[in-house]
Amino acid sequence: MSSILGLNAYHADSAACIIVDGKLVAAAEEERFRRVKHWAGLPTRAIDYCLSEARLNLRDVEHIAINRKPGVNNLRRLAFVATRWPSPGLMLEKIRNMRSAAGIKETLEQFYKVELKAEVHQVEHHLAHLGSAFLVSGFEEAACISVDGFGDFASTAFGFGSLQELNISKRIYFPHSLGIFYSALTQYLGFPHYGDEYKVMGLAPYGEPNLLEPLREVVKIRTDGTFRLNLQYFRHHSENVSYTWNDCTPSVGLLYNSALLELLGPARQPNEPLEQKHKDLARSIQVTYEKAFFALLHALHKMHPSGNLALSGGCAMNSVANGKVYRRTPFSQMYLPAAGGDAGGAIGAAAIVQAKVSATPPLQTGAVDPNRPENPPVVGESAQLSTLNSQPSTSVPLPTIPGIALRPLNSAYLGPESTEQEIHALLDWKKKEVSFAGCAASYISNEEELTRRTAQSIADGKVIGWFQGRMEWGPRALGNRSILADPRRADMKEILNVKIKRRESFRPFAPSILREAVSEWFEQ
Repeated sequence: MSSILGLNAYHADSAACIIVDGKLVAAAEEERFRRVKHWAGLPTRAIDYCLSEARLNLRDVEHIAINRKPGVNNLRRLAFVATRWPSPGLMLEKIRNMRSAAGIKETLEQFYKVELKAEVHQVEHHLAHLGSAFLVSGFEEAACISVDGFGDFASTAFGFGSLQELNISKRIYFPHSLGIFYSALTQYLGFPHYGDEYKVMGLAPYGEPNLLEPLREVVKIRTDGTFRLNLQYFRHHSENVSYTWNDCTPSVGLLYNSALLELLGPARQPNEPLEQKHKDLARSIQVTYEKAFFALLHALHKMHPSGNLALSGGCAMNSVANGKVYRRTPFSQMYLPAAGGDAGGAIGAAAIVQAKVSATPPLQTGAVDPNRPENPPVVGESAQLSTLNSQPSTSVPLPTIPGIALRPLNSAYLGPESTEQEIHALLDWKKKEVSFAGCAASYISNEEELTRRTAQSIADGKVIGWFQGRMEWGPRALGNRSILADPRRADMKEILNVKIKRRESFRPFAPSILREAVSEWFEQ
């Protein structure tokens, strides 16, 4: 039996997955067990779940894949230090992070008190991102891109995937990053927590893009489609902008400096009301990001003229921009992982190791598509990485293995599930609390009756918590852990935001729409 444990560790959105004999058995983010959003550190509970689902002990695992490769891009690191002279604190923090990833085997042995036989594979951060999209997309070939904050000293990687190789053809290096741009402006708008960028995306539709001119000074799009940050507005490249876990709740220090205040005026404090100027800035941030993002995609298509796009990285969670890809780029098909950010790197790293060590298909989940051929195409012999400009080329060899296939990851339901007995036991345990809340529990065995009563409750204006099957992988509610409500009520968004979610009033919700009715509601 072949087994590969994939990890995103020592970073926000820590996660684990496990592949056994070429099948992705389980994947989960640590936050789902800890109930701490974006939990960072070693994802021990996610590891425990994956091992349990695979019926394995850690000592039995043959390979461990982690989506970090300490030491990669070292020439770029040395050049940066030699020319920029960053603060010693910043350099020490980077070294500590690299050591954490490098010592993953010893840390696991100490925590689990076992001696591991597993071989540890350190996969470059952006190669893991590209693998998390292309290797499970079902595409026989695709242009690939990872757009992120930072990982292994790069923020963006252009690449191409085919039946012969998965390669990185160009990178954008630290300190230039669209993720850092969006995060810094998120902080400026008074949303200080790690991962608050989606709030800016949700606020943007309420504003007008009338601050594009000053933001052109912050992000400069180059003629080749790449970008550069105007570093005079940022601190992350010169000062020790702290990245702390705070009992495994990640936080990031202030990314912008006083020059940004001179450009845009005073920053909004978290306790201050949101005014129209803040909404206008949010819209301008989103538009600026989209301009740079689509310039990257056009540059990618020029380098690798495919109709298929495999998109990954933390910035790939900007669903507003993603919804415009078909209209604003030459790509006609796109694959975006359910967990496009760093959690998804666990699957990407494991999938790359799977292709290297096994002759079985990289990933299989759920039912096999009957329309797919019995003998899917073969993944070829190597995944090569070439660096930008005069950097020496490096490679991650993928030996020719007959039978390696590109099969789509067609399900995001990879997390834990509960049995009926466990649900009944929980309700019995919470019986007093349920009764005190004015609720009554009833068991409905007929699915048609259950859906009828649920639909009637929604039509009556009630809010439904829907729980079924395995938990979703990634940050989106996809029907197994979802809140259901009637969008026809004008006050429903306020009810959900204020009473249920307890969050800002402007935050949106995603509609569920029958496939045949999509064109009635969305531009395509």
